[in-house]
Amino acid sequence: MKVVLENLTKIFPSRTKNGAETVAVDNFTYEIPDGKLIGLLGPSGCGKSTTLFMLSGLLKPSSGKIYFGDDDVTNLSPEKRGVGLVFQNYALYPHMTVKQNIMFPLQNQKVPKAEILQRTYEAAKLVQLEDYLERKPNELSGGQQQRVAIARALVKSPKVLLLDEPLSNLDARLRLQTREEIRRIQRDTKVTTIFVTHDQEEAMSISDMIVVMKKGVVQQIDVPQIVYDNPVNLFVAKFLGTPPINVFVGKIFDRKLYIGNEMIMDVDASNQEVFVGIRPEGFIYAPDDGVLTCNLSSVEVMGRDSSIVSTHDCAESTNIRSIIDSDIKIPYDAKTVKFNIKKNKIFVFRKDNEERIYLKDED
Repeated sequence: MKVVLENLTKIFPSRTKNGAETVAVDNFTYEIPDGKLIGLLGPSGCGKSTTLFMLSGLLKPSSGKIYFGDDDVTNLSPEKRGVGLVFQNYALYPHMTVKQNIMFPLQNQKVPKAEILQRTYEAAKLVQLEDYLERKPNELSGGQQQRVAIARALVKSPKVLLLDEPLSNLDARLRLQTREEIRRIQRDTKVTTIFVTHDQEEAMSISDMIVVMKKGVVQQIDVPQIVYDNPVNLFVAKFLGTPPINVFVGKIFDRKLYIGNEMIMDVDASNQEVFVGIRPEGFIYAPDDGVLTCNLSSVEVMGRDSSIVSTHDCAESTNIRSIIDSDIKIPYDAKTVKFNIKKNKIFVFRKDNEERIYLKDED
């Protein structure tokens, strides 16, 4: 089932008499392909959950259209849309067993009892909980409870599966395990799935496509690795990546890019002040001929990699993090470190609107 959002907008009225309206989602237009897993990604307040609730029917759009396939569902109630919705707090019934929780939507739909039992077992097996059907939610781990909630949503054979911050209540180990389960379940069922998260690592690891949002406005939509490798603006560049991208204040003068007084590379752009983003993995340790000199703070060895922590007068944040191979040894008494920069890991942005400046060698 493809899902089409056409100029989808949601405006919330002011809570005070003379206050301004809040545009939670602003002209969101996108066609979600059939059978794909799409991540809506952005900080709190960016409009991602509002978008999900409009897709589910729990919120009515201020304007725009929503289509499931060729059907206009904009004004349909949730139960008529054929969606499965999983909330971040799971919303399981504590007095019911796993089996009863999964069965509940089918009982409401007056499905024959034999079919209910069959579909309940199939849904439980899909999420690998067929041996836990007689347990209560409080006898399960957080990850297992999340899978019960997903089974309950899938047992209805929904056209679209919607997940709102599905992993936010889990610890780090369970989060990793459960996101892999969500990806497996989605691939097994091939149901079109849209999930909301503020965790960029989570979104990038399991999504076919990600939608990065800021203040209700879509910033970029693409395959996760493409968004990481080719951010369209400074916001997207800073939002994706762990450790985050290093940002410097720089300038372009006479077709050359400078950070401070050091010339980093030749560029095909006009004279202007800019922001320069360099991914942590974009630094090449070059003690003899490096183009960028930083003040060394510490070296953190992390198995196969080392994280060089340094500072620079032109850096936007306190610390610069550079990831290099742990086989490379930094002299213990070094006060500074010099780097060359990988051209595909450096991005230049306009100072006024933070939009990407595409350099000569870039696509």
